[in-house]
Amino acid sequence: MRPLTEDETKIFFEKLSKYIGENIKLLLDRPDGNFCFRLQKDRIFYVREDIMKRATSVDPKHLLSIGTCFGKFTKTKRIRLHITALDYLAPYAKFKVWLKPNAEQQFLYGHHVMKAGLGRITENTPQYQGVVVYNMNDLPLGFGVAAKSTDLCRSCDPMAIVVFHQADIGEYIRSEEMLI
Repeated sequence: MRPLTEDETKIFFEKLSKYIGENIKLLLDRPDGNFCFRLQKDRIFYVREDIMKRATSVDPKHLLSIGTCFGKFTKTKRIRLHITALDYLAPYAKFKVWLKPNAEQQFLYGHHVMKAGLGRITENTPQYQGVVVYNMNDLPLGFGVAAKSTDLCRSCDPMAIVVFHQADIGEYIRSEEMLI
């Protein structure tokens, strides 16, 4: 387990800033302790610093995971955020989308969000911006990328895609072995 390099940190923080903007600072300096990001086998973990220091006594070959997996680097050095990061992204999200009950199930099966299933959207959401997807009861379901801005959503066809699916809580069941 090692700290992220400068390039890796830049790539990772750019991806996180699409979803939570300047609130990345709030993830690192929390009132319940200092947290940091560490890399283990191309996976980025979010862990308390005191736990991370204790983990140094464990042989890296035997360390499967520590903390919460936020995502992983692909072979092309891009970041793929995992659903396990949702609990940390949702409270700090800048842009949010709420789904109607009939579109909830489709999103949880891994489909994109159509305009017909859109309940509400945060004002002034730009196109291709990261959004956190909620149901109408404010339960975070996952996250994605806005396919259309708020203004375009108002005038588009009901079958037009408004949010591209990235991850949802249904992945805990569908891709259980991949989330480690």
